[in-house]
Amino acid sequence: MIIVDHGSRREESNLMLNEFVKMFKDKTGYSIVEPAHMELAEPSIRDAFNLCVQKGVTRVIVSPFFLFPGRHWHRDIPSLAAEAAKDHPGVSYIVTAPLGLHELLVDVVNSRIIDCLRHAAGDADECAVCAGTGKCRFYTE
Repeated sequence: MIIVDHGSRREESNLMLNEFVKMFKDKTGYSIVEPAHMELAEPSIRDAFNLCVQKGVTRVIVSPFFLFPGRHWHRDIPSLAAEAAKDHPGVSYIVTAPLGLHELLVDVVNSRIIDCLRHAAGDADECAVCAGTGKCRFYTE
């Protein structure tokens, strides 16, 4: 399985995908889960696809870590997956839906809001996303 995000010029952002992949793997029990970035960073979808095949898979699941089904889901990721698959005849693949409208996302967004409000009020530490940025605060200007 490949979990793919957009990719960023900010290394901290790219490393967060690695952390998510680790959490996903630990929680779900999937034995092969690789991170990939669509662009701007490594590993690429091709690199992750190759790693999955090297580890013995014959079916690759490409899961976009995107909120909504935009151009990257409709065109870019399927094209990059198809290119990667050309190197592996007999290996099938699927590009799954992005996160989309899912009621559990309401809980995730609400949890983040509550955490940030608690931190801004001085009642909690910064979350891992905001740590050290100074962004989780109330602005008056």
